[in-house]
Amino acid sequence: MPPPGPPPEFRQGPPPGHRPAAPARQRPPEPGAVKDLFNGVGYFLRGLAWVARRPGQWLFGLIPAAIVLVVYVAGLSLLAANVGDVADWVTPFADDWSSGLRDTTRVIAGIAVLGASLFLAILTFTALTLLVGDPFYERIAVRVEESQGGAPPEWDEPLLRQIVRMIGDTVLLALVAICLAVVFFACGFIPVIGQTVVPVVAACVSGYLLAGELTSIALERRGIFRRERFARLKRHRTLAVGFGAATFVVFLIPLGAVLAMPGAVAGATLLARERLADNPQVSGDELTAGQHH
Repeated sequence: MPPPGPPPEFRQGPPPGHRPAAPARQRPPEPGAVKDLFNGVGYFLRGLAWVARRPGQWLFGLIPAAIVLVVYVAGLSLLAANVGDVADWVTPFADDWSSGLRDTTRVIAGIAVLGASLFLAILTFTALTLLVGDPFYERIAVRVEESQGGAPPEWDEPLLRQIVRMIGDTVLLALVAICLAVVFFACGFIPVIGQTVVPVVAACVSGYLLAGELTSIALERRGIFRRERFARLKRHRTLAVGFGAATFVVFLIPLGAVLAMPGAVAGATLLARERLADNPQVSGDELTAGQHH
């Protein structure tokens, strides 16, 4: 009779028929704030590169942006033509000042009006373009996801409820943008700071809001809506600011908002897929980079 073998816990090797589980795919460690800022810019550049390799998708995404741009150019041109009258209207307190001080104050007021209006225009342009061009940008986002391994199934939501929610989100963003524009307009009167620090802060704030709007397509497809979307962006604030500020700066270039809009949607889809989704789909390059830390 053979001697009894060792207890199961001391046996060497796996039991017969055992198949080892595949190693879990790990995400790389979260980068520091400065690196995250540049990673955010990188997502925007990756989006531009994605549409540059697919000119058909780029041209497809220009249609709604071009339509909305015509309306905004007309409005901003009318404002620019009458900015002197607007500056006079918002500075009635300067009527009795000396001519030099009054003119200087109203020049600053005119610049502040144009800056605040441009800030408001860029934020609402993105929201309105996404609202008008939802079928266009939804298709681009799906193509981006498919090129990276597959798009998730569309969230089951009645069409009427979806439309009402999108309009509500757009109106809410417009109200927030108006409040911020008023604040930045007022801060624009501060000597030196109003012409240096305030524009930088405005670009960062607007960039954060732009990131929230542009990632909405990919995240809402996963059932992640406005409140939860911004909660996730808050956990990756520097990343969102880097992506959105890069988008904001390009949107300041004449026709930049139209030409870069498809790429911004593509970059936001990559950002949402790889960093903000419930089960982030880490790209091979990012995984390899993380393993070297």
